[in-house]
Amino acid sequence: MPDWNPETYLAFADERARPALDLIGRIPNRAPELVHDVGCGPGNSTGLLAEAFPGAKLTGIDSSHAMIAKAKKAVPKAQFIVGDASEWSPNPDADLVFSNALFQWVPDHPRHLARILEALKPGAILAVQMPDNLKEPSHYEMAKIATKPAYSGKLQGAVRARSPLLSPQGYHQILRPLCARLDIWRTSYHHLLAGQQGIIDMLSSTGLRPFLDPLLPSEREHYLADYRKALTTHYPAMDDGLVLFPFPRLFLLAVK
Repeated sequence: MPDWNPETYLAFADERARPALDLIGRIPNRAPELVHDVGCGPGNSTGLLAEAFPGAKLTGIDSSHAMIAKAKKAVPKAQFIVGDASEWSPNPDADLVFSNALFQWVPDHPRHLARILEALKPGAILAVQMPDNLKEPSHYEMAKIATKPAYSGKLQGAVRARSPLLSPQGYHQILRPLCARLDIWRTSYHHLLAGQQGIIDMLSSTGLRPFLDPLLPSEREHYLADYRKALTTHYPAMDDGLVLFPFPRLFLLAVK
C-alpha cells in the first residue's frame, strides 16, 4: 500500500484518542521512566503518553516515514524511529510498551506480542489496543463488495490485509504464562458521525485503505458508491442526519 496519510488520519483525532486515553488510565505504573509507543502514527498517542507521564523518556516507532515526520513535529521531546513492529524489540530497560491500533495489521501478531512481552524486565508493562471490528457490518460489507467481478481482480489481497483477532481466551492462553498479571477487556465506542459519508471518511485512512489503494480513481468512485449504499442499510441516519457508529476495540494489559 502507499504510505499512510497523517492528515486524513488526524481528521478523527478525538475518536482515535478515546481508546488510547482509556488504556493509559489503566496503566498501573504512573511514573514509567522509559516508554515505547509502537505504531505511534503521527504522534497523537505519543503526545497523550507525554502528558500522562511527563518524566518519561519516550520513543515512538512506526513503519511510515510520513507518520514519523509528522510525529517529530507534534512531540519534539520524544525520539522517533522508522521500524517494523514484526522485527522490532524493546529496550531491556523499558518500563512500558504501549500500542494503540497497530497490531491488528501485523501478521501473526499474537506471536509478536508474546515475543515483546518475553523481552521485557519483571514489572514492565505491555499495553495494547486493537480494533475488533472485522465482523461489524462496516467491515463485512467492505469484503463482500470486494468480491464483485468489477473489483475482485484487484482486491483479493485487501480481504487478507487483516487477520481476525483471537478470542479473549486465546490471548489469555498465549500471554498469561509470560506475565504476573493480565487484564483483557472489550469496549464499543459509539462515534457520532455525519451520516454514511462520515463513516467512509473515518475509515478511509485505516480500514478502507487496502480496498481503495489498488483501485483506479473511477473504480474507487464506484466501489465507494456501492459501499455507501450498503452502509445505509446497517447505519441509518437519525432525524438530525447523524449516525451513531459502533466501533468495538479489544484491550490487553500485561504486567511482566
